[in-house]
Amino acid sequence: MSMPKIECTNIDKCCAAASLIQSIALEEAAISHILNAEGEKIQKALSLSCNTKELIEVNKSVEDVVDKITALEVILKSKLDLIIPVLDDCHKKPPKSEC
Repeated sequence: MSMPKIECTNIDKCCAAASLIQSIALEEAAISHILNAEGEKIQKALSLSCNTKELIEVNKSVEDVVDKITALEVILKSKLDLIIPVLDDCHKKPPKSEC
């Protein structure tokens, strides 16, 4: 998978806001892949081990990742809350240039 690119040649406030929303969407896509991988980790651990201690360790590892992702989601929500008013202004006036 190649790295996604966000390009915006004539940057104005509306284009910048749109680019920020695109970057948030890309982060959300990455988070979904991480969460899927953590689910697969649990499934694999369950299929390979009956040892309760090992399963608890895997669970703790997944729990730590989910906790960190939860904190990241709060940050992404805060960013989005700051960007939405800018986009509302963009919809009220005609666009100057295309992104």
